[in-house]
Amino acid sequence: MKQKRLSLMDLLHNFFPEIKDLQSVNCDVNKVVLIFDGLDECRLPLNFQNNERLCHVTESASVDVLLTNLIKGNLLSSARLWITSRPGAANQIPFEYIDKITEVRGFSDPQKEEYFRKRISDQSLANKIITHMKSSRSLYIMCHIPVFCWISATVLERMLSEAQHKEIPKTLTQMFTHFLIFQIKHKDEKYHQKCDSDPQQTRESILALGKLAFQQLEKGNLIFYEEDMRECGIDVREASVYSGVCTQIFREELALHLGKVFSFVHLSVQEFLAALYSFISFINKNITKQQTADLSNLFIKTKLSDFLRRAVNKALQSVNGHLDLFLRFLLGLSLESNQSLLRDILPQMRTGSYSKQETVEYIKEKIRKNPSPEKSINLFHCLNELNDHSLVQEVQNYLNRTDSWCLSGVRLSPAQWSALVFVLLNSDENLDEFELNKYDSSEECLLRLLPVVKASRKAVLCRCNITQESCKALSSVFSSNISNLRELDLSQNYTLQDSGVNVLCAGLQNPHCTLEILRLRWCFLNSESCTGLSSVLSSNSSHLRELDLGENNLQDSGVKLLSVGLQNPHCTLEILRLCLCNLTEKSCTVLSSVLSTNSTSLKELDLSENKLQDQE
Repeated sequence: MKQKRLSLMDLLHNFFPEIKDLQSVNCDVNKVVLIFDGLDECRLPLNFQNNERLCHVTESASVDVLLTNLIKGNLLSSARLWITSRPGAANQIPFEYIDKITEVRGFSDPQKEEYFRKRISDQSLANKIITHMKSSRSLYIMCHIPVFCWISATVLERMLSEAQHKEIPKTLTQMFTHFLIFQIKHKDEKYHQKCDSDPQQTRESILALGKLAFQQLEKGNLIFYEEDMRECGIDVREASVYSGVCTQIFREELALHLGKVFSFVHLSVQEFLAALYSFISFINKNITKQQTADLSNLFIKTKLSDFLRRAVNKALQSVNGHLDLFLRFLLGLSLESNQSLLRDILPQMRTGSYSKQETVEYIKEKIRKNPSPEKSINLFHCLNELNDHSLVQEVQNYLNRTDSWCLSGVRLSPAQWSALVFVLLNSDENLDEFELNKYDSSEECLLRLLPVVKASRKAVLCRCNITQESCKALSSVFSSNISNLRELDLSQNYTLQDSGVNVLCAGLQNPHCTLEILRLRWCFLNSESCTGLSSVLSSNSSHLRELDLGENNLQDSGVKLLSVGLQNPHCTLEILRLCLCNLTEKSCTVLSSVLSTNSTSLKELDLSENKLQDQE
């Protein structure tokens, strides 16, 4: 509908004809909530900066303009919007238009095991599968995605049940390759009564699906329409045949009355098929610049190592990392061992003489140049797909030689720091709590290990000489939509002071921030810190439940500032610790007023060791 111009009421009447008698929406009389399910599947540009302003439900505009004005609050300013989306698409919405964010994290570690035990009736076999998945951290981490658990169970149940099973998949590329082979065999058994199907038709079907996956990945599309299918040579009338070729890889849905839409069951399946198609296309040199956009320069006639080098560069240039998994699959497919698995169905999977070492060294060079932590981590995963663990082993050997993981006085190269982060994030150790002093209390160590802080539920940074620069980094953790951090202990950081707290407060008010417990005990704070903290408590996006400000010189003036936030209806604070803060009976009067309000959520208040006399 992106070409149409219509008013908000026209749009509602179009989708919900049963409300045609409703000519207006009065948010002052009725409570209204609009739910946009799957914003990541939306193909509208969502141009918040340049779209025209719209204020009335009868004004006509494009659907894109209607949507951006609804999100901004120009249309139906009192209505509530609930938007469900993958984080990448949610990031298109400017922070100032977001009130709260909830992220669905997928399976926890216990739920991963529970899935396999419920999915596999033979518990002995289920235990074997769980043990194997745990032996490969890259596979086990991916199991937080329920669809990947299904893919792994589908492959491993069959392989481990066979009397003479082949090498069990240890990398993502191996797992998805075996899954594709399994689905094709399953199609043959289901639709051809175990008779041989036409291998040429099978190859053409895989390449057609791969072309669709590749082109739509370029465009950032997760759902496709009939015209997208036809563009790739797929007969829409025989979509079920393509479904059968790779049973359950590809599905079709009915989107209201607008016609059929298509998608892969998960983005990772689309990325694997896109990588497979691009790899074969490189070998056949059958993609021209007219056929592709952003990735067209990958397929210039050249040797395989140059092709893979360009793919690495292209993935590193991606702002949102949408080519990261594609790159891992592409590199995995460059190995002879993975190509040989596919030759029965894709004979063209032959690259001739190729040494992976040139590609390995190029990726190591990129790691040494120290891109962002997220990019470095994906590059290590790429090395894993190439079966190269040298950098990780280098750091692991050093750590094994020491009594602890203390890095004080040790000079690590950027590549070694990146390897350490990768080791910590992929270790068997529980990341529930990260304590910086176990490694090195320096600012450099904190900044280098920031991805580990982000992945931990609790970070203990006591006595670490936290500076404003460190606070900026921590503020970025609060602002991240993939942060797992819930508790932060910054006690006994004398260098923190009011200026550092104010920097932290900017991140604490970010809608993505999910921090629940903050300890700032004995940080040489004055009443100035309470202004920023009061704003945090007043924020409708704050999740703070516990705040420890003990042993700081807040005085009565600081408590008075805090009380403004404590009385705000949005305040979620339940525990406040103010011991040894140079408070007098004046603070008691202010806090008593806070506790008497109906809106307060405060349940526990620590005022011990202050000069409160009899009025405490």
